Amino acid sequence: MTTTMLAYLPSPPRGVWRLGPVPIRAYALFIIVGIIAALLIGDRRWQARGGERGVIYDIALWAVPFGLVGGRLYHLATDWRTYFGAGGAGLSAALRVWDGGLGIWGAVALGGVGAWIGCRRHGIPLPAFADAVAPGIVLAQAIGRLGNYFNQELFGRETTMPWGLEIFYRRDPAGFVDVHSLDGVSTGQLAMVVQPTFLYELLWDLVVFAVLLYVDRRFRIGHGRLFALYVAGYCAGRFCIELLRDDAATHIAGIRINSFTSTFVFIGAVVYLILAPKGRADLAVAAGARTDEAGTAVTARPEVQTGAIASATEEASGAEPQPTQPEVAQPDGVDLEPAQPHRVDSATDDAEPDGPADDTEAPAAAATEPAGPGRDDGAS
Repeated sequence: MTTTMLAYLPSPPRGVWRLGPVPIRAYALFIIVGIIAALLIGDRRWQARGGERGVIYDIALWAVPFGLVGGRLYHLATDWRTYFGAGGAGLSAALRVWDGGLGIWGAVALGGVGAWIGCRRHGIPLPAFADAVAPGIVLAQAIGRLGNYFNQELFGRETTMPWGLEIFYRRDPAGFVDVHSLDGVSTGQLAMVVQPTFLYELLWDLVVFAVLLYVDRRFRIGHGRLFALYVAGYCAGRFCIELLRDDAATHIAGIRINSFTSTFVFIGAVVYLILAPKGRADLAVAAGARTDEAGTAVTARPEVQTGAIASATEEASGAEPQPTQPEVAQPDGVDLEPAQPHRVDSATDDAEPDGPADDTEAPAAAATEPAGPGRDDGAS
């Protein structure tokens, strides 16, 4: 009698390596890689839409820290018993973000506040920024799920499916053995085979990423509608995946709290997608209304505006711009036109005796006051 062994997906033997006294955590590494990927993609898309190069990185200085704090706060709020309940891990564990535990909705919500601050400082519309970074965000989420894989977390119920995930016991440096030991090393003893829900979400995120790129290229939607499509698409997948998860979580009426969150956020995203303006914002026009640190709109100097209007008019008519020549004052009674012979009208001379030249007939070029030194128009 032959026994067939199923080839389940193995779990990594550890999620932490040490470089001397410094721990190198896989979860933190994948979060960092995801953020970098999101910024690179977002900056490239921003430039393709007519935005200024490097603005995405400037706004990220606000959005990323806010997002990390928001993600951690959401995790603590929805799983507070793990840290502050009876026998909880305590405040010190609650502050260790690098151990894992970031709620995507808290990260998006508070990260959006940081992005709004950054966009306001640069004088650009937040919806246009959100559309540019939406595909990068969902790709970063997919990359971040690999950190959950190394931590042996975010798994589902036990299964006999051939793609089931093997969960092993791990022994931490203190000798404690548990499947949830973040600092531990696998003992080789199999604890269970579960649904790899982290992998389901990773694959779903990649699908949403591809759909966003296609829809944006095919329909050129804007005004925050692409970001709303990302939110709706992610929520739809997250709701289904939550039904398969079996890890510790807060429940309301027997339903995981993330299922409620996904439902409400999905509805809000769909409503915004329907009601938001059609088309796409012109970032070149938006950049012209940038504001300085005092909140005052920065505009071009009057003489620069006049020259720009004249140049635009000449280009529109197809005529080459002609250089302007300063007018030169001519002596009275002298005609320099070559086609006409010079003649002196004696009657006129007798009626009006010679006198000093009339200063009121100065040329127009000399009468115009030169423009004063222009003010600094550099963007703040």
